[in-house]
Amino acid sequence: MKNKEHTRQVRDTVVKKFKAGFGYKKISQALNIPRSTVQAIILKWKEYQTTANLPRPGRPSKLSAHTRRRLIRDAAKRPMITLDELQRSTAEVGDSVHRTTISRILHKSVHYGRVARRKPFLKDIHKKCRLKFATSHLGDTPNMWKKVLWSDETKIELFGNNAKCKTLCFWRKSNTAHHPEHPIPTVKHGGCSIMVWACFSSAGTGKMVKIDGMMDGAKYRTILEENLMESAKDLRLGQRFVFQQDNDLKHKAKSTMEWFKNKHIQVLEWPSQSPDLNPIENLWKELKRTAVHKCSPSNLTELELFCKEEWEKISVSRCAKLIETYPKRLTAVIAAKGGATKY
Repeated sequence: MKNKEHTRQVRDTVVKKFKAGFGYKKISQALNIPRSTVQAIILKWKEYQTTANLPRPGRPSKLSAHTRRRLIRDAAKRPMITLDELQRSTAEVGDSVHRTTISRILHKSVHYGRVARRKPFLKDIHKKCRLKFATSHLGDTPNMWKKVLWSDETKIELFGNNAKCKTLCFWRKSNTAHHPEHPIPTVKHGGCSIMVWACFSSAGTGKMVKIDGMMDGAKYRTILEENLMESAKDLRLGQRFVFQQDNDLKHKAKSTMEWFKNKHIQVLEWPSQSPDLNPIENLWKELKRTAVHKCSPSNLTELELFCKEEWEKISVSRCAKLIETYPKRLTAVIAAKGGATKY
């Protein structure tokens, strides 16, 4: 059995030498290929007058062209459809094939089984507000974003985030993860985990605080009182910095907004359901990967310690890069007409 195929150039050389009067043995020695190979090449040339590869019919497909087009169309229209459902639909029209055959056909049309991305549920009003925010701030200078102090809270689980175990797979083409019909909508909601609040700017990371118990407006104002101004001072933002927070009820409470007013702190107007517009989400992801998966804490005390240590280790250059590329997020929101983005 042949274990390789010689190039067209080698086959042409064999024929050329044969025409010049060389025998099989001499051609074999000159080109360092087996005598039987030389003979096979020449016999094929004598019969077909060419050294090119001839058409190879192969095994005929079990599915008709019409059924293959139907499979691809069904997967494109219903990304969440399963292989079992596609198998049953083909059986109904008289074509009974294995799941791997269906999978192979979809792969040839560049449709692969993917894990669905989880994105916040966006209503039309959310998209409108996100689009307005992006268009109004797209022309802001880089110095403006350097004056922003970004903040957020997040839950960090002791044994890592197991949300991936609950995701769904579906069929889609490459680079379409964030198309409106593909992400799985999520909403915010309240084990072995801790809640932390932290902030950062282009100059580096600010304070990180562990939240004990349930967060309410009073506790949030206490965190701000004890950490916000000190973080702004450490990061040298000056007195005219802009504070960013999301639209959580405790953040937008009347007493909280009154606190900002008394402290003469400007709060960035923020569109709801927009974690992709907050670059601190990138730092949360990195923090959870290092503090949980690499450090492997055995209890919540160690988890808190590792989180604070890894938060302080985040480089200034990393923070600055996130802010430097912030206009790209705004451009992505505009391109998506206020919809979900890859960020």
